[in-house]
Amino acid sequence: MLELPDELRNEMWQKVRRAIEEYSRELEHLRVAPPSDPRPVRRLLEDVDFSRPMSVGEALDRVLEGLRHHQVHNGHPRYFGLFNPATSTMSVAADALAAAFNPQLAAWTHAPFACEVERLLIRELGVKFGYPRELVGGSFTTGGAEANHTALLMALVRHFPRFVEDGVRSLPAQPTLYVSSESHHSFSKAARLCGLGTSAVRQVEVDESFVMDPEALRALVRDDRKAGRHPLFAVATLGTTGAGLVDPVDAIAHVGHEEGLWVHADAAWGGAAILVPELRPLLQGVERADSITFDAHKWLAVPMGAGMFFTRHPELLEEVFGVVAGYMPRAGEGIDVREPHRSSMQWTRRFIGLKLFLTLLVAGFDGYATMIREMVRLGDVLRERLTDGGWDIVNRTRLPVVCFCDRRAPGTEAVRAISDAVVESGDAWTSVTLVGGRIPALRACVTNFHTREIDLDFLLRCLSEARRRVLESIS
Repeated sequence: MLELPDELRNEMWQKVRRAIEEYSRELEHLRVAPPSDPRPVRRLLEDVDFSRPMSVGEALDRVLEGLRHHQVHNGHPRYFGLFNPATSTMSVAADALAAAFNPQLAAWTHAPFACEVERLLIRELGVKFGYPRELVGGSFTTGGAEANHTALLMALVRHFPRFVEDGVRSLPAQPTLYVSSESHHSFSKAARLCGLGTSAVRQVEVDESFVMDPEALRALVRDDRKAGRHPLFAVATLGTTGAGLVDPVDAIAHVGHEEGLWVHADAAWGGAAILVPELRPLLQGVERADSITFDAHKWLAVPMGAGMFFTRHPELLEEVFGVVAGYMPRAGEGIDVREPHRSSMQWTRRFIGLKLFLTLLVAGFDGYATMIREMVRLGDVLRERLTDGGWDIVNRTRLPVVCFCDRRAPGTEAVRAISDAVVESGDAWTSVTLVGGRIPALRACVTNFHTREIDLDFLLRCLSEARRRVLESIS
């Protein structure tokens, strides 16, 4: 049963195809999120017995019921949550093709087409970020966390060449990382995984707009140096997870390089702004960063995960990741190729880049620009209608992340109660955040190409009803 007979395989594919098409048509009529109750899910699974296999149809029905009714549908037009977009048609086809052909990208000779496609994408997106074409290096990753970890490893090897052989024992002083309070917590994980510990992560003061203050960065670096630490790595976040804020990467790069730091731009979500000419100035100076994180699965409408890592120091990749393994196939002498297992964290991995490649072949960069431009417009419309409805906007960004609250219902508990009521209704999905680490706010992000103005109106009605109930409960 691992290789189904022709007739049964055709029936299976027809059923899968129908299910995907039906899901696409039905999506906006489903609950955005399921009730927070594990019992129905466990009932669906309680009679599973792997010693008694099911029929193909029964197995598919079981999985389809679970997927349809027991998950947050982040492709729903009224999902205003985290950076989990609806997926393009071509990217869904690409993931199926990648699974069927199953190329192995550890060695170039095993998958020349796949390796060259990903090299092309890294180069073309790197050029969009402003890197000189001849300097662009990098790789596809499982996500932004791997890309951020890669950047920290490269900084360590650049500063401490013995780190590759001797690890943390070779460090003459405690390296320090500099992030804002709004940065992604994957940097704390990266510090742990590199053996530095979370105490190495230093939070730099933010200004009144909650973005990193470059002069505060300079002062903290100099204080740490005087205290015997080794300032190593500064992060500019270009589109923070909580509030969509954009750190001044140009100024941070200026300070960082003057102080001898590796400067990293975490553009996992907001980096897509480079594809829209009128938004490109938001990222001014990103080309000065030593490395960049970008996630195609956040704003470019492809399935998870499709992280990307870029660097303007490609020669350092093999110094960090290069190993010699006699069992690995090698390209012939004189062939200009980069072996993926020698230039990235992963070894065995799938063809991650195909979903972006196929979508770009059909939509092009202009298609993506049109999509992003419309989402930014909808973000502006949402801010205006929230303000008209008596809500206070508490973040300032041109990107379509809107953080808001009502002064009559202050505090984390009231904000969370409003968001919980919206989510539990099944009609829309919002989240909560602490803007600047101290202002409780509701958060709505437009990151879905299915979303329309009518969906914004629906969200506003849900919010108003939830607010009314919360205000009644505290009056």
